Amino acid sequence: MRRREDVLLVDGYNMIGAWPMLASLRDNQLEDARDRLLEMLADYQGYTGMEVIVVFDAHQVPGTGSTFSQYRITVVYTKEKETADACIERLASELAMRSRDLYVATSDLVEQHVAFGKGALRISARELLINIQQNRKAIEKSMDYEMKTRNELNNNLSLEVKTQLERWRRGQT
Repeated sequence: MRRREDVLLVDGYNMIGAWPMLASLRDNQLEDARDRLLEMLADYQGYTGMEVIVVFDAHQVPGTGSTFSQYRITVVYTKEKETADACIERLASELAMRSRDLYVATSDLVEQHVAFGKGALRISARELLINIQQNRKAIEKSMDYEMKTRNELNNNLSLEVKTQLERWRRGQT
């Protein structure tokens, strides 16, 4: 899942309900849970290079729906009388191509089967969370390695600069 042209469609509220750290936020601070989900997916997108599209269910809210970008992720609020599942199915049909992989992240079994029928690969909420956590560990491990590696200035300076610095150190002009 690391090709630049791959796309991940995420059922936003499904992830919020399935991931323990977001489910605890959901009851009192739904907007904070959405923001935290988007932050986690933005990190995932940055690490994997996949295009991430998150769909939130707004079918009971009057309006035409909206699409915007947040953290370089495409966020879709469904139209009135359109469920997130229907929107994901529509997007899966539009985005399905042989030249890239399309993944649908949801724990809704029926939606997984429909997405699979549209040519998408399915990922459960649990699998996506595990992938995100593993990526986070890999990032932290690489940052630890970089911090432990010596970055000596001496190896990066030209002979002229080293000579001039040595003259200054000795008080010569």
